[in-house]
Amino acid sequence: MLRVPPSRHTVGGQLALLVLVIICWGMVGRDPLPVTTLGPPQEVYTSYPSLGVHTRLTDEVEPRKIKRTLQMVRELGASWVVEYFPWAYAEPEAGRYDFTHADLLVNHALQQGLKVIARIDYVPAWARPADSTVRLLPEEAYQRYAAFVAVFAHHFRGRVNYIVVWNEPNLVFEWGMRPADPEAYTRLLAQSYKAIKAVAPETQVLAAGLAPTEGDGANMSDLEFLKRMIMAGGGQWMDGLAAHAYGRTVPATEPPDAGRINFRRVELYHDMLVRAGYEGLPLYITESGWNDNQHWVWAVSPAQRIQYTLSALQVARDWPWCRVLAVWVLRLPWRTYTFQDNFTMVDTDFEPLPLYLEVQKWVGEK
Repeated sequence: MLRVPPSRHTVGGQLALLVLVIICWGMVGRDPLPVTTLGPPQEVYTSYPSLGVHTRLTDEVEPRKIKRTLQMVRELGASWVVEYFPWAYAEPEAGRYDFTHADLLVNHALQQGLKVIARIDYVPAWARPADSTVRLLPEEAYQRYAAFVAVFAHHFRGRVNYIVVWNEPNLVFEWGMRPADPEAYTRLLAQSYKAIKAVAPETQVLAAGLAPTEGDGANMSDLEFLKRMIMAGGGQWMDGLAAHAYGRTVPATEPPDAGRINFRRVELYHDMLVRAGYEGLPLYITESGWNDNQHWVWAVSPAQRIQYTLSALQVARDWPWCRVLAVWVLRLPWRTYTFQDNFTMVDTDFEPLPLYLEVQKWVGEK
């Protein structure tokens, strides 16, 4: 009998079948991957209702990790979560929106009883010049950003009630590798405010948190930037001011000083608003903290980090104009192997670090 050798297609099919059999055999007796559900509604029990944390769930893809992170926010005794919602992720093409991941994150936060503050920046490629940084937003594209934040506000109406317009625009890096321009930022804020209020009047629009800096070259001092922003009419285009309050190497109790970066520097922001006639505008501290990486120039010891953070909570308790004090940062999705890891309160494997446990204890005792 004439024997015909198998064709390449026949051999390929046999190999594919063999691989499938091996995979199926390996799965025999194994439980399927668990489905992450929202679970029952939760409530935050805390003696410090203005406590919050900044999370970094934007790049966390596993629902179970998103849920666990937000559970740990609640278990800390924090009522607020600040999160980054990149524009480019949700509108990759002009007019095509995808809020799948954002919805997942917000729904889990609300189920844990948390209030969400959304920071929005990161420019999609279609809204900026070719080969430019994702933080470059040309003025002719301001209306595109304003249109997106309005869509975001409408989509999350009643779920996300606080939106921060941009981030640290007094820095060259955050302003698209251009010199800081408070007047231009105020125009962006005004367009965004009007667009949001048109679709969600109750949503609170917050001016961007500024990077605490004395100013060096193209970077502008946060105090100078805020002064010029107010002079340009910025006070009428915000419901509150986001703020970044980092302590560097000094205690939280050190008095504010225009020539020195410290935690209480935000008092100077409030004073500036009061002098301009905006005493009713609250501050939302969306980032704050100390770092204990001993290889970093602004490091403190682990014990000092805990002590200064607890002191900051006590200091901020006496600020009636401060609605939120959020610590940077609860957890990062992965290790950076830089000083950034030493801002976290929880390790990547969800192991609470000493700062988390001490803040949790302090909040529970007060």
